[in-house]
Amino acid sequence: MRIKKDDTVVVITGKDKGKVGKVMEVRPKENRVVVEGVNVQTKHQKQTRDAAAEIKHVEGPIDASNVMLYDAKAKKATKVKYEIKDDKKVRVAKKTGAVID
Repeated sequence: MRIKKDDTVVVITGKDKGKVGKVMEVRPKENRVVVEGVNVQTKHQKQTRDAAAEIKHVEGPIDASNVMLYDAKAKKATKVKYEIKDDKKVRVAKKTGAVID
C-alpha cells in the first residue's frame, strides 16, 4: 500500500470525489483508508449512566484505490514511485519528482 498515515490525499471517485483530506487510519489487510472529512457517517449513541444520548458524525473507511496522493506543488493528484536515495528506499511523487518521506 503506497498511502500512509498523515499523508494528504484526494478522493478520485465516489460521492466525495474531489475532496482533499489527511489520512487518519490505514487498514492494509482490508486495503482501506480513513480520510478526514470523507465518507462521514451518522452514528446514534444510546444513553448510558455517564453520557447522554447523542448523534455522532464519524468518518468511515473507503477503498485505497479510490484515493491518490495530493501533491502540494502541482496542486493535483499524483502517482507514487519508489527510488533508492542514500541507501534508503523513499517515496517520490511522479508529477514533480519531490521526495514524500
